[in-house]
Amino acid sequence: MSELQSSALHADQAWMKQAIALALQGQYSTKPNPNVGCVIVKDGLLLGTGYHPKAGQPHAEVFAMREAGEQTQGATAYVTLEPCAHYGRTPPCAKGLVEAGVARVVIACPDPNPLVAGKGVQILKEAGIEVDVGICQAEAHQLNAGFLKAMATGMPYVRLKVASSLDGRTAMASGESKWITGSDARLDVQHFRAISGVVITGIETILADDPQLNVRQLQGVTDLTTVVQPKRLVFDRQGRLPLTAQILQQPDTVMVMGPYRQALADLGVLQFAVQPLDQLLKQLVQSHQIYDVMVEAGATLSTAFLQEKLVDEMISYVAPTLLGQSARAMFNAEFSQMAEQLRFKLMDVTQFGDDVRLTLIPSQESL
Repeated sequence: MSELQSSALHADQAWMKQAIALALQGQYSTKPNPNVGCVIVKDGLLLGTGYHPKAGQPHAEVFAMREAGEQTQGATAYVTLEPCAHYGRTPPCAKGLVEAGVARVVIACPDPNPLVAGKGVQILKEAGIEVDVGICQAEAHQLNAGFLKAMATGMPYVRLKVASSLDGRTAMASGESKWITGSDARLDVQHFRAISGVVITGIETILADDPQLNVRQLQGVTDLTTVVQPKRLVFDRQGRLPLTAQILQQPDTVMVMGPYRQALADLGVLQFAVQPLDQLLKQLVQSHQIYDVMVEAGATLSTAFLQEKLVDEMISYVAPTLLGQSARAMFNAEFSQMAEQLRFKLMDVTQFGDDVRLTLIPSQESL
């Protein structure tokens, strides 16, 4: 690579990182739409910026083009996701860029959505616009891990969250688990809930802790009404969910998998028949546009997701405390041989107060 090419690549990466930072401004409000950012540049000068704030509102490219105005002629647009090519609640952005007269479009991630899937790039190229795809792709992919996986495979991106002591315990023998980790770690959990379409838990967790499992506080967010709250899905095979449970204070955001109960239907709770986990996850994508799933549950349900190879990422908070051998274990899998172990790859370690967050993905050896 020549010095000139290296300099051009560095500039492309710098502008795309600005677009990624813009996209993050919509991370709590765009569901089920993806997070997208756009900057428009000409002769090294920033002319316009935009991000997609909410489903039904204009896309990132539209805001950036409005800001740039007539200066878009001959400019370069940096977009974190392939511009849409279809008419939905908004017109196709690819055609908007053509009409705006941009000379070049740099795209971080192709869009596997069948309505787009290369069609946006095709529209741009057929108009004589230079197109480059893949700049900062890994970083941009993280913006929309769930959306991209769901569009490509029909399955959501599943994050399993656990909070444990040093000796791998998540609750006392009674089921009491408030609080193993400190306030900083619990605030971090709120972020993962806020980027999720649904939080899944088991009835034992509801009976033991009576949690709300919603988003109540977010770092840097003062107006929580802008946050699209996640649905809460309770696995309740024996129909034991109390009608007095805190989670039912907002019944229209609650889902229950278990026997049909008229009392829940009267509250507006959406009910699912008992079914295999993979079928349920597919239904969440196909029927409810839920692409990011967070599992906050006890050992039995957490282990089931792991053993069925449905977990894409595990977020493990470890507190510097010991709960003792009678306390409940993090998982309850029964392995008799080393070959059966579930291994993970450590992606990140971050400290929150006295606690540590480990971000892990399943090792290929365990797949």
